[in-house]
Amino acid sequence: MRPALVIVGAGPRGTGLLERIAANAPELYAGSGLDIHLVDPCPPGAGRIWREAQSPLLWMNSHAEDVTMFTDETVRMAGPVREGPTLHEWAGLDGRTFADRQIQGRYLRWVYERAVADLPPDVTVHHHPRRALRVSGSREGRQQVWLEGRPRPLLADLVVLALGHLDAELDSEQEELAVYARTHGLVHLPPDFTADSDLAPLKAGEPVLVRGFGLAFVDLMVLLTEGRGGRYEGDSGDTYVPSGREPVLYVGSRRGVPYHSKIGYDWTGERPPLPRFFGPAEVDALLARPDRFDFRRDVWPLVQKELGFAHYHRLFTVHPERTAVAWADFEEKYAAGDVADIQALVAAAVPDPADRLDLAALDRPLDGVRYASHEEFQEGLRGYAEADLSRRHDPEHSADLSVFLGLLSVYGQLIRLGDVGPWWHGFFSYLASGPPGPRLRQMLALSRAGIVRFVGADMAVTAEDGVFRASGSTVPGFSVEARALVEARLPEPTVGRARDGLLRELHAEGAAETPDGLLRVDPADGRILDRAGRPHPRRFALGPYTDGRTPGAFTRPRTGGPAFGQNDATARATLAFLRDLALRPAA
Repeated sequence: MRPALVIVGAGPRGTGLLERIAANAPELYAGSGLDIHLVDPCPPGAGRIWREAQSPLLWMNSHAEDVTMFTDETVRMAGPVREGPTLHEWAGLDGRTFADRQIQGRYLRWVYERAVADLPPDVTVHHHPRRALRVSGSREGRQQVWLEGRPRPLLADLVVLALGHLDAELDSEQEELAVYARTHGLVHLPPDFTADSDLAPLKAGEPVLVRGFGLAFVDLMVLLTEGRGGRYEGDSGDTYVPSGREPVLYVGSRRGVPYHSKIGYDWTGERPPLPRFFGPAEVDALLARPDRFDFRRDVWPLVQKELGFAHYHRLFTVHPERTAVAWADFEEKYAAGDVADIQALVAAAVPDPADRLDLAALDRPLDGVRYASHEEFQEGLRGYAEADLSRRHDPEHSADLSVFLGLLSVYGQLIRLGDVGPWWHGFFSYLASGPPGPRLRQMLALSRAGIVRFVGADMAVTAEDGVFRASGSTVPGFSVEARALVEARLPEPTVGRARDGLLRELHAEGAAETPDGLLRVDPADGRILDRAGRPHPRRFALGPYTDGRTPGAFTRPRTGGPAFGQNDATARATLAFLRDLALRPAA
């Protein structure tokens, strides 16, 4: 029988793996043919999230020039570089455009078709538009991949799970809210991919509580305003003309503010020399500890110092007129100092507090802030968002972009540590993966039009008296009632609560998970680990539900692309295994 590889998930991660298989096959695979089975009910390339069949109003969250599916020389990997066009080069777009997701879906379909065309002639790809239900088989033998609606399994020598974002069963709080909604005739939309949510029950003019202020909220905002016939007018689109079909969105979150705007200028000049204080040596030391490291105690101080170095390197070398000492003197003292030393150093060397990096204030900007009225807070938050937009589009504050590069560098190192808890990923997304600037301007226009209302920080939702009620800490005494509640976020990627039956079966059979519910994989090549820490010889996993998850959905060119390195390692491991299998003498 011809060797067979099954890849479950044919979206961007599965497509990226296929591209790496094509790149590495000439060196590593000299077998007598290979069948690659792609299992995904959605079209290969784009998969579910990036499928072409979704509203053209929904945008990518990155500039078109910052999206690529191809490797370059900055990626740490053993396989060959196969360069290819970024999204803006392929589509002929201005690089600063935020392309819609339909265009991205077409780009991903083209990448998939190119990867298939680049495979050796004796490698055949079969797409199965079905769901994979479970995987069976011993560690030593062929695996059986059972598909929905198919009585016999696919036989595979190896299986790679590239499932992407997962649906999840409701946690206890969400289940209680759902039951309450059914009992009292309310609307409760749990965490979900917004484009898949049924928004029809959210009625015109009625209040809707929205918990979550990130990208899922932005999609919801767009679909319930422009998606219902509203439009923006004025030179900068700062006036919203409602259609009359919009609900009123009362939005809040733990922080109570929207994610920071995407930075709106390009990098110029020397990049910060990263990593400096959090690199391979520091990660090696953390991994070598006899006791488990604690993120806040052992890792976060290193991360803070690394991000501060990126910030001040840019400030001192490009904007020296805003500093009080020479960079060489500052750098020497910064390198030797602890947290208290660095605070004193910065206070003396950087006169303007706006030029200092305060990560705690960035993380929780409304901590301790109180407003006397709900209306006063609306003005206050609009001012906050306008200031953020102004700063994130002003190259005079290019130290912010340097911090962004620092965040990418840090994330690349953290991947080796496995699951470091959910806080870091949320902080990274809030600071580095926020909405396009035009979306925040639209939010401001909607706020002025009374369509979007801000609840504040520490948003709490209760279900009582036949309604949902929301309040926050920012406006003491304020609360709002509604008959609809939307949880504007993706489900948590936990293995134990995944609706995906295949993952639940693996979990039940002994696949290991982290304390936060992520699937544990071998960082060397993505093989799934069991609870004894043993890698499965024939099963691999890549993606956000694993403890090897990487930043962002796509990779910026020339930033090292950890996901590319993972794809390459997994591709090489699968090809080497299949090559050796083909060379074994028949039993």
